[in-house]
Amino acid sequence: MLSDHAALPVLAVTDMDRARGFYEGTLGFTSTGEVPEGVVYGTSNGGFLVYPSSYAGTNKATAITFQLPGAAFDDEVATLRTAGVTFQTFDMPGEATWTDGVLSDGSMKAAWFADPDGNILNIETDSSR
Repeated sequence: MLSDHAALPVLAVTDMDRARGFYEGTLGFTSTGEVPEGVVYGTSNGGFLVYPSSYAGTNKATAITFQLPGAAFDDEVATLRTAGVTFQTFDMPGEATWTDGVLSDGSMKAAWFADPDGNILNIETDSSR
């Protein structure tokens, strides 16, 4: 069964040098290995692959979500802002409200931003951490 194996999120980009600058320089990821057409970045529970493709940026939905402990969320938002990341807002049903690019409903916080190719990334509080 596929559920018995690790999954690796994949992000398409148009320019590997520019992508490396963003993921390594702006976001602070470290490469855990290169593959023939891309680079793998590690996270606490796995990682993700960035590779070149002419279809880069065509996904208009969230590509990767990073789950943070609630106590770390505000510091991560501040770090990303300092690195030049701009947060996105959009219409969201329900009782949640936006404050300076951060969505909150009182029990969780979330923020979305894009890489240079338009891949949408998200950080959010993880209630289990």
